Amino acid sequence: MPVPHSKRSLGPLPLLYPEPALLVSVWYEDGKPGVMTAAWSGICNSEPLCLAVGIRPARRTHDALLARKAFTAGIPSEAMLVGTDYAGIVSGRRSDKFAVAGWTAVRAEHVDAPYVAECPVVLECALDRSVDLGSHTLMVGIVKDVKADEDCLDPTGAFPDIRKVAPLIYDAGARAYFGVGEKLGDAFSAGKQLL
Repeated sequence: MPVPHSKRSLGPLPLLYPEPALLVSVWYEDGKPGVMTAAWSGICNSEPLCLAVGIRPARRTHDALLARKAFTAGIPSEAMLVGTDYAGIVSGRRSDKFAVAGWTAVRAEHVDAPYVAECPVVLECALDRSVDLGSHTLMVGIVKDVKADEDCLDPTGAFPDIRKVAPLIYDAGARAYFGVGEKLGDAFSAGKQLL
C-alpha cells in the first residue's frame, strides 16, 4: 500500500521553519556596544517568560553576555537585511558592526545591555542560565520588557502587527532570508471547526 506523503530522509539538519533572525546585543568588556545575528533561538518558557538563544563560544558576544548577565534580542525588519546578514558574518573583534550597519545603540531600560534602535521590536533579557551544548551555549534569558515602535502596533496598541514589523525569517537549508506572508487564520479559533 503506498504511503500518502512519503518522506525522504535528509539526516540531521538545522531545519525548523520559520527561524527568526535575531540581533543579539551586549556591552563588550571595553564598554562598547556589540551585536551579532543569531538564528538558533525561540521562546522557551511562559512563567517566567524566557527566550533561549544558541551562541558559539568563539563569538565575542558569548563571553560579554556571560559577564554582564544580560542581552537584548532585536527583531530586524526586512529593510535591515543587509546589516543583519553583515552582523552574522563579521566578528565584533574586527568591526564596529553598529557603525558599519548605520545602527543606533540605545541603553536598555531593564537590563545591562544595548539594543538596536532600528529594530521595530526588542526583547530585554536578564540571563537566567547558560547550558553548554557542544558547538553552542544555550543562553536562557528572562524577558524583562518588550519594546515596540508605535507605528508597528496593531489597532488596539497592545501588540505588534507582524505585517508592520515585517520580520526577517532565516532559512538554514537555502541559506536565505524571507519575509512573512498573509494571515491564514486565527490561532485558538481555526481548529474549533474540528471540535
